[in-house]
Amino acid sequence: MRHFEAVRSHLGAQHALRHNDPYLISFDLAVVSGRQQGIYLAELEDESDRRYLRISTPIGPLSGIDPKRALRFNWEQRTGFLAVTDLDGSPYLHLCENRPYDVLDAAELERVIMELGTLGDQLEQAIAAESDSF
Repeated sequence: MRHFEAVRSHLGAQHALRHNDPYLISFDLAVVSGRQQGIYLAELEDESDRRYLRISTPIGPLSGIDPKRALRFNWEQRTGFLAVTDLDGSPYLHLCENRPYDVLDAAELERVIMELGTLGDQLEQAIAAESDSF
């Protein structure tokens, strides 16, 4: 997986892509109990022109989330971090992971997608239930 087209080809053969733009693709990942979790992949480039693949999944609206708890969550994570982006004009919390292409292979891509999708689904359920889990 040295470029975005290789990622698109690999994932497009396994999933029905919802978005299929030049540098953004998305699909629904089946998680526990028949639930689906949206997965988004985009290409990023840093200041030195090194390219990265960002894998993300939406968790829930940012409103009502304690920023200290979100930052503590980020500190404790080994894979994935929380970020905010606009979704339909409102701030929305996402679970993300960035991987440089030069260390990304198909097995690692699938592992990160499954890990983020599963954790994202759990966080989304906790937020939706307004529990104290997050």
